[in-house]
Amino acid sequence: MAASASASLRHHLLLLRRPRFALSPIPTFRASSFPRLHQRLFASAPSSSAVEDGESSSSPVMPPDGSSVVDVNPPRGTRDFPPEDMRLRTWLFDQFREVSRIMAFEEVDFPVLESEALFIRKAGEEITQQLYNFEDKGGRRVVLRPEITPSLARLVIKQGKSVSLPLKWFTIGQCWRYERMTRGRRREHYQWNMDIFGMPKVRAESELLQAIILLFERLGITSSDVGIRVSSRKVLQAVLNMYSIPEHLFTEVCVIVDKLGKLTREEIEKELITTGLSSEAVQGIIEVLSLKSLPKLEEVLGSNVEAVADLKKLFSFAEQYGYADWICFDASVVRGLAYYTGIVFEAFDREGKLRAICGGGRYDRLLSTFGSEDVPACGFGFGDAVIVELLKEKGLLPDLSRQIDDIVFPLDEELEGPASSVASSLRRKGRSVDLVEDKRLKWVFKHAERINAGRLILVGKSEWERGMVRVKILSTREEYEVKADELQ
Repeated sequence: MAASASASLRHHLLLLRRPRFALSPIPTFRASSFPRLHQRLFASAPSSSAVEDGESSSSPVMPPDGSSVVDVNPPRGTRDFPPEDMRLRTWLFDQFREVSRIMAFEEVDFPVLESEALFIRKAGEEITQQLYNFEDKGGRRVVLRPEITPSLARLVIKQGKSVSLPLKWFTIGQCWRYERMTRGRRREHYQWNMDIFGMPKVRAESELLQAIILLFERLGITSSDVGIRVSSRKVLQAVLNMYSIPEHLFTEVCVIVDKLGKLTREEIEKELITTGLSSEAVQGIIEVLSLKSLPKLEEVLGSNVEAVADLKKLFSFAEQYGYADWICFDASVVRGLAYYTGIVFEAFDREGKLRAICGGGRYDRLLSTFGSEDVPACGFGFGDAVIVELLKEKGLLPDLSRQIDDIVFPLDEELEGPASSVASSLRRKGRSVDLVEDKRLKWVFKHAERINAGRLILVGKSEWERGMVRVKILSTREEYEVKADELQ
């Protein structure tokens, strides 16, 4: 028996010494090649709305009892994450977390389901029209959060005096908005937020900008690929003061002028006039918001205006941090959310093919809108969708093929127990191990190539009787025997 087993093992190893096989292409089947019963499992055509939205057609599947048709696609605007996509998401989130660690931020998290009141504001913001909101079974108005900052503010208020300022927190969470889908914009996305509470000076903004730029640099993106536009809400406030425009119109005007670049100048002017602004004030606002030079802004507003002083200090910090070539002044940047109060910024691709990559700013008066004492704060949100599109454009997506350290394979059914012992021992040592059985050795060899396995560990009868296993290093074809309890 031992001689027979040994001969069998030699035969298996001869197979292993053959050149590696190329992966066979997956066969393609036409619907006509399936039996009629299987053809009935699939719907015939996508709806017109699906085509208009640029979404893939549905593939409803009939359950075995024939009760109803089940759509196997996720809801419109949402995503599945099969293994290859999950590897990319995990890699990107790891980059977010590593930059946050380098910047000495702590991670926090909150429920994706929040109170609707946290996100309902009266400034006419587009986001309030895009809420996934409903009444739960207890009669409470709730919402799938469309952004993260209000949740963060809620947690800061909840923690109260139990935490010391400044707080430097980050999170990576899912956000939901019911909006028209375009490239890099879905109805759900994941977002990296970094926020600082309790730091009133522009040092906070300069730190956040460095975090964003460190992330870009880690991903291989340069300042020739991406820029960051910087301005301040105080610029617009100073212009409104020049024309004696009432304070209560400030937020509404911000929401309108945030549409610059999305609507025509004539449409923006028309919307501003409907708020009660004079034509002279509207023209003055548009002209100032067209400025791209900080010295020119200083000429218009004067050097004593707080907005100018803040921006000059920020650009000075940029020189000291070494990222001045990444940022530029653009007075038209105001950001669409009502709670911003000071410096605002957004990153853009210089070729202009994509929407904003990330954005943020200062929001010193957010906490008081929730009935708490205000704390100076600033932060940014950085979505997962646009950055991936940019990495694709630049050919910077990493190779994230599946990689396994070892495959353990028993050559006979009676060796399944010993193979389990070998696999378990390796896993306890931290190695990733795929335990394979009930397969031909040829299949195992192809499987090893598919998953980029480093080693193939064969458990054969004669070797095991001597306390040994056979190891094949798949990259070099090197083979050797080793004691099972010494396998590392």
